[in-house]
Amino acid sequence: MKAVRSVFITGASSGIGAVLARHYAATGATLGLAARRGEALQALVAELGAAYHLYPLDVADAAALQAAGADFIGKAGVPDIVIANAGVSVGTLTEAAEDLPAFRRVFETNVLGMVHTFQPFLAPMVVAGRGRLVGVASVAGIRGLPGAGAYSASKAAAIAYLESLRVELRGTGVKVVTLAPGYIATPMTEKNPYPMPFLMPVDRAAASMARAIERGARFAVMPWQMGLVATLLKNLPRPLYDRIAGRFGRKPRGTLR
Repeated sequence: MKAVRSVFITGASSGIGAVLARHYAATGATLGLAARRGEALQALVAELGAAYHLYPLDVADAAALQAAGADFIGKAGVPDIVIANAGVSVGTLTEAAEDLPAFRRVFETNVLGMVHTFQPFLAPMVVAGRGRLVGVASVAGIRGLPGAGAYSASKAAAIAYLESLRVELRGTGVKVVTLAPGYIATPMTEKNPYPMPFLMPVDRAAASMARAIERGARFAVMPWQMGLVATLLKNLPRPLYDRIAGRFGRKPRGTLR
């Protein structure tokens, strides 16, 4: 991949998104940074020392992302990389009527938010014949996890969506990269009340992601140990998986993160 000139990132105010913003700022790229928390975005860019354009928005709002995409292309040109990183996670139970809004919110952010992020950029990137569309999914999308029906289902949907998009764009010069992190030390995981195997520091995770993006990987899991676990779990017979998964820790219900 040639030198990266411009990058658009959602969920950029903290965690993986913020670290990826720092990474690409260090390369001299112009950044388009989108997140719900405008104040956190302002705090981030104060330390970057790079050209940037800020978009305080919710990825569930398609019109807001269309406006942001048009603005960024007008100011920085067609981006080399678009990273759909915004995501939320919360424990959910289907029998709990009060959890129904959480199910909707998780899907609106983790699935439709990804579609909304790519849509303004896809056609211009195809015309340019280059670029990377990067979706941050999760190993949680490989098998359903107890107590995480909304999150696991949303990430499974994201993985399938990204694969469909990758095949659609074959031969256009635009590559689709699916990133499937395991447990990464971010605000999303810090309150999980159970052991998190192979917990990876967020800076190392972002560096691994940047390498996968650079080489145009179709699908990448980080850390590599979690990739082995994910492959094993994916291939377990369902009766055996059911017995094992019943012992997994469950994400607390409550506030979306």
